[in-house]
Amino acid sequence: MRIIHTADWHFGKTLEGRNRLEEQRQFAHELITICDREQVDLVLIAGDIYQTVNPSAEAETLFYQTINGLSAGGTRGVVVIAGNHDHADRIAAAKPLADQLGITLIGLPKEVLGSTQSVAGQVARVQAGLGYVELAIPGCSESVVIVALPYPSESRWQEVLSDTLDERTLQEKYNDRIRTFFAQAATHFREDTINLVMSHVYVRGGLESDSEIQIQIGGAYAVDPDVFPRSAQYVALGHLHRPQAVSHGHDALGPIIRYAGSPLSYSFSEAGQQKSVVLLDASPGQPITWREIPLQSGKSLVCWKAKQGIEQVRAWVEEGRDANAWIDLEVHVTTSLQLEEIHQLRDLHPGFVHIRPILPTQEVMDTTEQQAEASLSIEEIFRRFYQGKIGVPPDDAVVQLFLALLSEEQESIMPEDGSQELGTKEGVR
Repeated sequence: MRIIHTADWHFGKTLEGRNRLEEQRQFAHELITICDREQVDLVLIAGDIYQTVNPSAEAETLFYQTINGLSAGGTRGVVVIAGNHDHADRIAAAKPLADQLGITLIGLPKEVLGSTQSVAGQVARVQAGLGYVELAIPGCSESVVIVALPYPSESRWQEVLSDTLDERTLQEKYNDRIRTFFAQAATHFREDTINLVMSHVYVRGGLESDSEIQIQIGGAYAVDPDVFPRSAQYVALGHLHRPQAVSHGHDALGPIIRYAGSPLSYSFSEAGQQKSVVLLDASPGQPITWREIPLQSGKSLVCWKAKQGIEQVRAWVEEGRDANAWIDLEVHVTTSLQLEEIHQLRDLHPGFVHIRPILPTQEVMDTTEQQAEASLSIEEIFRRFYQGKIGVPPDDAVVQLFLALLSEEQESIMPEDGSQELGTKEGVR
């Protein structure tokens, strides 16, 4: 069976107010083309279909057009779960129509699915229940069992997982709940089926980018890789926008765990990333083989640093550099840019998103600040970090709480020989 794993489409998301719906349409068309070319049997879409819980009509239309095209008239399986950006009920709303095309839509963690009518030449859910579906797909001699967990917040579980606000206890309870869910659902795995897991969670150790809204509060909503059942052959994840594998740590016996990543770069922290989807070849009882298929859709995000000033920017534009890109421009100037000059720069290239003038005094300040930061105490670093993220300075109680937690963490990882090397400022960073 040939399977595509994708996630984090974020239909309707803009870039600093710039509409990207056309780029998202290009991706949808490219994905359908890839599935046709590679003769894909099943598509796994691991959450965050939309950017908001109340998407525009255009974004919703694009989603329905895309999954309809992916289903190929009901001959290819499609399974969709809700992410933290999605309204769970909105994702599942089209279920009666989707079922007729072999499309499975799952909005909530406790959603119980049923089987669908078997029609010759069409995808069918031969079995289904809480947390799992078994699909029979035309042209495939084996069926696939998918254990699926949409974004599992406490509110979507409709459970209070802990009666304390202690972060470590919250982490343990959250991990235990998810581990139990997967263990129970995985009892439907069989030796004669392809056995997969899909979810929309933050796995500890994953690399984030600025375009992701945090789903974990201080790490309470982070899960450990060992929550996933070892009997799974592959774990298809959504939430993190960088395509990446997740390490098992010391346990090398678990399944392959991967984030597909977003199909487009959604912040300049993702500049230079190659976006992709994951293509899997799977058979019952055999190791999964996989490869990334690079995506060509949409505009790239790039950063320009014009140290020779506006004339260098003009030269780059004239030579056609990054003609089809969104650009974060940093231009070094001797005096402040006038409004007219900013307009002239924007007229040079329609892709300029940010234009940041850098004055000589700022260059000196940047170097000085870097040197000064090296001598800052942990408390000073935390105060700067907090104010940068929250917008206001932390009060003394918050600072003391941070220092107390840091002290506890350092004690818990102190080498047996009592050395202090893990407590250095560089280690904390």
